[in-house]
Amino acid sequence: MAENLKLSIAEVRKTVVTSLTAAFGFVIALMWNTVVQSGFATAGIPLGTTAKVGEWAGWAYFVVSALVITVVMVIFIVVLSRAAVKDPKNS
Repeated sequence: MAENLKLSIAEVRKTVVTSLTAAFGFVIALMWNTVVQSGFATAGIPLGTTAKVGEWAGWAYFVVSALVITVVMVIFIVVLSRAAVKDPKNS
């Protein structure tokens, strides 16, 4: 009985980590989508973004924001991945 409980805790942990990793990846994708769209708008290729033509400072803000969010989310993913492989016996 205890063996099944430990297995299920490990499965739940892996499932939660997988779900959070997918969510973090989605956040990263949305940020880079904004960067690409605002880059097009800044270059004069309108795609329905809020950035205006020629506002390179606004585009640079999106690039820096996307880089920071990407780094933070990757760190979260690594930490969560390490937690998922942690042995339930040591918990």
